[in-house]
Amino acid sequence: MRTEIVAIGTELLLGQIVDTNSAWLAQELAAAGIDCTLQTRVGDNVPRIADVLRAALERADAVICGGGLGPTQDDVTREAIALVMGVDIVEDEQALALVERAFAERGRQMSPSNRRQGQIPKGARIIPQRLGSAPGLICEVGSKVIYALPGVPEELREMTRRAVLPDLSARSDEHAVIVSRILRTWGIGESRVSEIVAPRLEALDAQGHGAPTIAFLARGMEGVQVRITVKADSDETAREVLDREEQELRALLGPAVFGVDDETMERRIASLLLGRNLTLAVAESFTGGMIASRLVAVEGASHWFKGGVVAYMADVKRSLLDVEEGPVVTQQAAAQMAAGVRTRLRSDVGLSTTGVAGPEPDEGRPPGTSFVGLALPGEPPVAFPLDLFGDRQQIRDRGSISALDVLRRRLEKPS
Repeated sequence: MRTEIVAIGTELLLGQIVDTNSAWLAQELAAAGIDCTLQTRVGDNVPRIADVLRAALERADAVICGGGLGPTQDDVTREAIALVMGVDIVEDEQALALVERAFAERGRQMSPSNRRQGQIPKGARIIPQRLGSAPGLICEVGSKVIYALPGVPEELREMTRRAVLPDLSARSDEHAVIVSRILRTWGIGESRVSEIVAPRLEALDAQGHGAPTIAFLARGMEGVQVRITVKADSDETAREVLDREEQELRALLGPAVFGVDDETMERRIASLLLGRNLTLAVAESFTGGMIASRLVAVEGASHWFKGGVVAYMADVKRSLLDVEEGPVVTQQAAAQMAAGVRTRLRSDVGLSTTGVAGPEPDEGRPPGTSFVGLALPGEPPVAFPLDLFGDRQQIRDRGSISALDVLRRRLEKPS
């Protein structure tokens, strides 16, 4: 069963609202094991909507439309569907009665314009409305079908679950689930990730139809995501295939993988610290508290995060963190900051950042020059250079997650 999604509304084309309906519909279709092959947005124009629907029906078995079922003159989805079906628009007694009842139940006076919501393409079936006033539509076009749903997200979702998905399932001779898993990486760019994973892509291509698919999604300051998608006859089978494929990809990507699905870098840090019964303190210079902010966003951070010191000026680094006299944008200063905050806050682990965010050089160092320091139990403090680039904010953002990544990689090593 192939489906397409059509989002209707000129406001979508103008960027006045974001099309969240299509994303939600795609997720629901995938969960139901129904393929969504294309998504389209079109304005409130009968000929253009009709053209989009005709093209979609040539490619797909079913089309789900969202929007354009309201009472105003620019709500023309009904007219466009009637044009595609080759039928007239008629006033449907049941549809009109449902609209009238919706207003009566809310104690509101129905405007004459709302009678338009009781008009449907001849031969269409209605989906009764439970949350608003506009009924949805199920419109047969030969052996194919168009579903027309209100654009209000709550109404669209309720109708989809109650009527559209069951109807699609009944029409389909295939019963499956489509499940995805995302591996989150940091430290390597999208092109390099694709190069590393290329052998696995070739192996999956050789398996042919039914093999898992892999896609890459660049997420800026949150790294590159590798999405594995599996279509199977059951959730259990899908999970087994995902588990195997995840292990294949982890073997290729190694420590670049820091999390799965919604697991952020800071959540991974929390898990590692709790697992080893360690506490953490941070000393930040050019990141200015951004690391601490990420850490305290994790619920329960008070169990493992001692706190942080924003030591921006050199004299603060020296007085609070015992950094020696001399330049402070150095590996030595970063290591001393990590050791100093660990001692000062009585923590098991100390993490630090020092560097030049820009836009001007500092201590003769260009913007992007930066170091992360790390002090662990029973080990001498160490520091590493960070490879940062971009404008001031980008350098600070990249420095924050890169510093956490240094800590994450070290904590993942055996004790």
